[in-house]
Amino acid sequence: MLSTLRIAGRQAAARPLVFTAAATRAASTWSSVPQGPPDAILGITEAFKADKFDRKINLGVGAYRDDQGKPFVLPSVRQAERQVVDAKPNKEYAGITGVAEFPALAAKLAYAADSPALDRVAITQSISGTGALRIGAAFLERFYPGDKKIYIPSPSWANHKAVFTDAGLAVQQYRYYDKNTIGLDFEGMIADIEAAPQGSVFLFHACAHNPTGVDPTPEQWKEISRLVKKQGHFAFFDMAYQGFASGDTDKDAFAVRHFVAQGHQVALCQSFAKNMGLYGERVGAFSLVCADAAEKKRIESQLKILIRPMYSNPPIHGARIATEILGDPKLYQQWLGEVKSMADRIITMRALLKSNLEKLGSKHDWSHITSQIGMFAYTGLTPAEMERLAKEYSVYATKDGRISVAGITSDNVGRLAEAIFKVKG
Repeated sequence: MLSTLRIAGRQAAARPLVFTAAATRAASTWSSVPQGPPDAILGITEAFKADKFDRKINLGVGAYRDDQGKPFVLPSVRQAERQVVDAKPNKEYAGITGVAEFPALAAKLAYAADSPALDRVAITQSISGTGALRIGAAFLERFYPGDKKIYIPSPSWANHKAVFTDAGLAVQQYRYYDKNTIGLDFEGMIADIEAAPQGSVFLFHACAHNPTGVDPTPEQWKEISRLVKKQGHFAFFDMAYQGFASGDTDKDAFAVRHFVAQGHQVALCQSFAKNMGLYGERVGAFSLVCADAAEKKRIESQLKILIRPMYSNPPIHGARIATEILGDPKLYQQWLGEVKSMADRIITMRALLKSNLEKLGSKHDWSHITSQIGMFAYTGLTPAEMERLAKEYSVYATKDGRISVAGITSDNVGRLAEAIFKVKG
């Protein structure tokens, strides 16, 4: 006779196992992973798509659009791509620091072709500007002799904090934007630079500050440089809009070149997303100005060590296009003209928006619309006013009052001005 225990055991084994949903969730390896916060730009895109109004306006887009509101591929990029394809290059890996000719050409664009610093610039291709920031952050975390901390402007591009934090750096902010004047809080900025511990790292937007569109003047940059040097701080530049801000690649590089001329050993992140329209090609560069050629050699060796386990080597197609443009004198001049045309369209849309608001009789001071520069503008509208723009007038942008001027066209600028006037007065 089987024992009671053996019978009970067989009966239990014969019964099918039943898993409840709760038990399954509790057993999951990832059950403790929380839901992340919603993406603001994705939310704008989804709301815009859901809106059935045929004259809706999307001012949240972070890429250039032509005057018909369509994505734009530069003719110089089309030509360069044809030349790349016609040359029938292979698809072998690039080196760790990228397509061979590209880094030196990127350095010339940023620092100037006749810069005496070029011989001591350690530079690598990166996965656009974000990748350049990530490389730079990792280098600081591993090698910067001071505090592993970086000061970024308030506000700054939303991804700055995430990139530096994920690399292991502590992030603090310095005053930059004055909401009362809708301009630069220069006094606050200077005070914070002076008050920071000596040898601190400061991130600066080289031109076309994102998200405010507010830049220091050349004279203000000179004072910032003087104070940074006096305090022994380290300048880390993010230059995502060279040429795209003013239409002049030399003018937009003023801050970087002035700092280098004054003896700063800056770090620099470059992006070719905006100024060449190579958004999805992910073309960028990270560089450090070194003391001499020997230091450059050591730093380049460490950049390779950092990059190798991060992504091994960068993509080649976009960098080949950029190389073709930067290395071909005829294409280069054509590209400079196209960059200026894009910048001029943005500047024209700013002027039209301001003039339309004034024609409507707005008593509000809109001078900041034209004094700001680059793709983005801080309108000074409140979150509640931005909410009304979306719900009542089908105008979509971030709640902080930032608009992408690239989303403004000759066709919609009048309706946009009317909507802002009805909300703001």
